[in-house]
Amino acid sequence: MRPLVPLERGGHAEGDSHEKKNDEDRDEIAHWTLCYQTVSTLDPSFSRAYATCFDVARRHYENFPVASWLLPSEIRPHVAAVYAFARYADDFADEGDRAPSERLTLLDDWLRRFHVAVNGEVNPDSDQSVDLVFAAVNHTMTRYDLPASLFEDLISAFRQDVTVDRYESWETLLDYCRRSANPVGRLVLRIAGRREEALERASDCLCSALQIANFLQDFDCDWQRGRLYIPSEVSRNFSASESELDDDQLSPAWRATIADVARRNRQLFDLGRSICDEVGGRLGLELRFTWLGGCRILDQLKSGDYDPRMRRPKLGAGDFLPILWKAANWQRLS
Repeated sequence: MRPLVPLERGGHAEGDSHEKKNDEDRDEIAHWTLCYQTVSTLDPSFSRAYATCFDVARRHYENFPVASWLLPSEIRPHVAAVYAFARYADDFADEGDRAPSERLTLLDDWLRRFHVAVNGEVNPDSDQSVDLVFAAVNHTMTRYDLPASLFEDLISAFRQDVTVDRYESWETLLDYCRRSANPVGRLVLRIAGRREEALERASDCLCSALQIANFLQDFDCDWQRGRLYIPSEVSRNFSASESELDDDQLSPAWRATIADVARRNRQLFDLGRSICDEVGGRLGLELRFTWLGGCRILDQLKSGDYDPRMRRPKLGAGDFLPILWKAANWQRLS
C-alpha cells in the first residue's frame, strides 16, 4: 500500500533547535496516547487485538499517518485494523530481499488466513501479533458489514506488485489503482457509515489520484527498483525512451511525459473533490487535508519542471499552514 501523500516528518533544517524536535516528540506521544485510549471504548475481548493494530500503524507512522488526529476517535481503531492488514501484506510484496516465488507464497497464505478469519475462526487472546490483527479485522468487518472483496482486491494488487513492473495504458494503471488504493477509501467510508454510490465513485477518483501522485513522487526510487508506473502509451506519445532514464537528469521528452500524467492526474483530483464537499465533520476535514496535500504535490512537481529526480516533491512543515488555511476556507475557495 502506497502512502497517501503524508506530511513528511523529521529532517529539520540545520540550525533548528532541539526544542522543536522535542515538541514534535511530545506531540507524537500525546497523539498515540489518545489513539490507544480509544481501544478502551471497544469490546474488552478485542482490546489487545486493536492495540496491536495501533502498534503496526505507529511503527510505520512516517510512511502512513493512518491514525490521524483528524479522524473521528470512534473509527480510528477500525481504520487501524484495515491498515495493519494491508501493511503486513505490503511488506510481503515489497520489503526485504525475498524471491518473487516466496513473496507470492506469503501473500497466498495471507489470503488463506483472511478467509479463515472471515469465517469467524479468530483468537483475540493469542500471543501472536498476526492472530490479533485478524481478530481485529474480523471484528471490524462484522461490526460494519464490510465486504471481503475489498480486502481481496488489496491482496490482488500486492500480488501484482510482485509480477508486474510496467503498465501499457492509462486504463491498466487505473485498474491497478482500483485494487491497490480505492478499496481503502471505500472501507473508510463504510466504517464512517457512508455508503452512497456517488461518494464511493468520488472516493475512487481521489484514492487513484493520490496513488498516482505518489508514483510521481517516487518516480526515481521506483525506477531504481525496476518499476515504471508511467503508462507506456503516454511515454511513446512523447518519444520518451526507457534508455534515457539511466541519465542523471530527465530528458525533455520524459518531463513532457510526466507533465501529461500530472495533467491527467489533476483531472482525477477534480473528479474526487466532491467527496470533500459532501462529507462533514472531522472526516470531512481529513479528506480536505488529503485532497489539498495531493494537489500540492502536483504543484511542486510543476514548479520543479516535472523532474522528480532532481527535485522530489514532498510535503513538509512549511506546507501545513497553507493547507490548513485552504481547508478552513474550503467553501469560499470552491
